[in-house]
Amino acid sequence: MRENAPLNASYQKAFNTAIRILTRRDHSEYELTQKLKQRGFERDVISRVISECARLDYLNDDRTAEVFIRQSKRRGYGKKRIQIELNRKGLKGDRITDILYKSVSESDEREAAKRVLKKNLKKFEREKDPLKKRNKIYRLLYAKGISESIITELVQRF
Repeated sequence: MRENAPLNASYQKAFNTAIRILTRRDHSEYELTQKLKQRGFERDVISRVISECARLDYLNDDRTAEVFIRQSKRRGYGKKRIQIELNRKGLKGDRITDILYKSVSESDEREAAKRVLKKNLKKFEREKDPLKKRNKIYRLLYAKGISESIITELVQRF
């Protein structure tokens, strides 16, 4: 019984750390694993903590992806940029891709691009050279992950 005491103490400390991390915001399994590794916890302890957090529904990659996608849409990000950021968070696979494509339509992306353009309108109006202006708009929208067809459509209109 006493030989398990250090393991249980380590598990309890890791679990408490995980709960503290997850109370601030949702994290993916990958992110939480990385944070616990950085704090020096052992792999077996981390995997037990991850399993327990998932069982208690404190850790849910689908929910984390949905929340992140909503936040990203408000920031004016398109599907490509959101996909890249989801991958960085360790949120990959068919389920996550399905959530993304159900959550972000082409019209959502178009509206996000219009908001970004409207917000940066004064910056673009200062540019006198039409080619430079078009390139700046294109680069801004491309960096936001807006699809090329929508960028082309908006640049032509602008």
